[in-house]
Amino acid sequence: MLCPFCHTKDTRVIDSRDVSDGEEIRRRRECPNCGERFNTLESAQLKLPAVVKTDASREPFDEAKLRHGIGMATRKLAVGTEQIEAAVGHILKSLRVKGVREVESIAIGELVMEELKHLDPVAYVRFASVYRRFEDVQAFSETVQHLQQDATPRKP
Repeated sequence: MLCPFCHTKDTRVIDSRDVSDGEEIRRRRECPNCGERFNTLESAQLKLPAVVKTDASREPFDEAKLRHGIGMATRKLAVGTEQIEAAVGHILKSLRVKGVREVESIAIGELVMEELKHLDPVAYVRFASVYRRFEDVQAFSETVQHLQQDATPRKP
C-alpha cells in the first residue's frame, strides 16, 4: 500500500479488525520511511450483473440508482436509513447469489417491491404505482387489496 504522506511503496500493517459484520477489514498501517500512521478499509469487490432494460439495451448495475428509487418510495415515511441500507443489501445479495452476468430490470423491480412490502405498505404502493404504471384508481385499489392479503412482516 502506498503511503499517502511520502508515497513510499511499502507500508506495514500494525493492526487489523473486522467491521460491518465481517464484510470489511480496517487495517492500521505505518510507513517505515516517514513513520506516519493511517487507516485503510478493505472489502471484496464483487461484480454485479449488467441490467437488461425493457428496450433490450444494457447498462452496468448502478447501486446508487437502486438506493435512490427506494429512497423516493420511502420519502417522508417512518423508514430509517438502516432499513433502506438493509433492503439494498438484501437486493444486492439476491443478485450476487444468482451468479448471472445479466439481469432484467423487471426482475430488479420485483426484488425492490418485495423489500418495500416488508418495509412500509405506503412505500410499496408508491413504488408499484410508478413501476407498474398505474392508469386508474382501480389499479391502486387492486394493489392495496393484494398487499392487505399478503401482510406478513419480515422476520429478523
